[in-house]
Amino acid sequence: MSEKLIKILTEKGPIKKIGVIGMGYVGIPAAALFADAPCFDHVLGFQRASSSSGYKIDMLNKGESPLKGEEPGLEGLLQNVVKAGKFTCTSDFSRISELDAVTLAIQTPFEDPKSLLPDFTALIEGIQNVGKNLRKGMLVVLESTITPGTTVGMAREILEKESGLVAGEDFALAHAPERVMVGRLLQNIREHDRIVGGIDDVCTRRAAELYTPVLTKGKIIPMTATAAEVTKTAENTFRDLQIAAVNQLALYCEAMGINVYDVRAGIASLKGEGITRAILYPGAGVGGHCLTKDTYHLERGVTLGIEPLDYPENAESIYVLARRVNDFMPKHMFNLTVKALERVGKKPKGIKIAMLGWAFLNDSDDARNPPSETYRDMVLQAGCEINVQDPHVVHYPGIDIHANIDKVLTGADVVVIFTGHKQYFELTPEQIKQKMGKKQPVIIDGRNVVDPDKFINAGFVYKGIGRGDKNSHSLK
Repeated sequence: MSEKLIKILTEKGPIKKIGVIGMGYVGIPAAALFADAPCFDHVLGFQRASSSSGYKIDMLNKGESPLKGEEPGLEGLLQNVVKAGKFTCTSDFSRISELDAVTLAIQTPFEDPKSLLPDFTALIEGIQNVGKNLRKGMLVVLESTITPGTTVGMAREILEKESGLVAGEDFALAHAPERVMVGRLLQNIREHDRIVGGIDDVCTRRAAELYTPVLTKGKIIPMTATAAEVTKTAENTFRDLQIAAVNQLALYCEAMGINVYDVRAGIASLKGEGITRAILYPGAGVGGHCLTKDTYHLERGVTLGIEPLDYPENAESIYVLARRVNDFMPKHMFNLTVKALERVGKKPKGIKIAMLGWAFLNDSDDARNPPSETYRDMVLQAGCEINVQDPHVVHYPGIDIHANIDKVLTGADVVVIFTGHKQYFELTPEQIKQKMGKKQPVIIDGRNVVDPDKFINAGFVYKGIGRGDKNSHSLK
């Protein structure tokens, strides 16, 4: 425990001015909630004025959210804090020097999962910007999901090098990982418990002071910085493992000719004292920024550990294997497409496909690492033509995405559903078949959106994830 830092923080007093670096799905709602808290005076949101994302600055300063899709309460909250003069977005990183606390919510993708090399380029730049403008008594919090050991290692080293100050003596340093899901960002920040891990107890307490005012139902769970890093990577790894388990079960059910949703309901029905059967839903693949790479952060943390790993010899990590299963699901969707076409005597080459859904998450515009992209690449390589429709995703690099569903359905041989947007549940077989104009149209359902019997009775060739009871149906 540093008596020097305690003295500095006591003289500085409570946290009043906050900075949030990274105006994305994590940074925007966090900044808005900090700004809305009466105990804080002002919040600065930091966003690079780049050609790809600089537009966010003007939007946010007008109280407009650049996040699309359904995000309850966010735009109204932004309007309120901007109108009250408590939130400003800027590209001037020198203003970090004005602050009492700064958080970093910057994406941390993986450059090469096989060699466990993360791409920390953007995060390092953000930490350097903080270090150059760091002042005594400031609190620096990494919210990004990072390899265990990053806070006490790389982040600390960069901050100390750039500032000439010492973490734990001149300034506080902590990791407090975000735990949000698109579609309920504000609710998650307020109601989820907040993991807070400082590099020492003084830093942990200062970070807890920052987050406590924005919590409603949630509580602070203090721990070390490295334990906090493991907590975040492990909770996403476990969810990925759960998804892989039900995806593998779905593949088994297809092979055995049964319905995975019957099996799932049966498993989930077992309840009682000490009994938990947390079974999720199968689907066309896992996307997003977190689950697709957090396993690799956890695995890399082990390689950087202080003790050698004691594990079954030559055994593959069950977490990495789970990643492989989930990465396989778009390929399985492709395999289902090929098999469905074979049933009507067709091959992929020259086939026109209508893809419904590009975002990885239903009713959102979050299209980071979507499994739909893997499928699209495969069908294009097979010689198909594919048109993509999504009601929420407007732009994606190199992809034309249509808002008009009729446009992509017209003349299509195959409809493939990759996202469970609520609009797709309202589609009828008659409506789709009329637009397709095919005697035996094909539909591939990756999210259990359509009623198989209705589509089969309407003359469709149907294939669905885990629907072994329907995938070999008689042709009408």
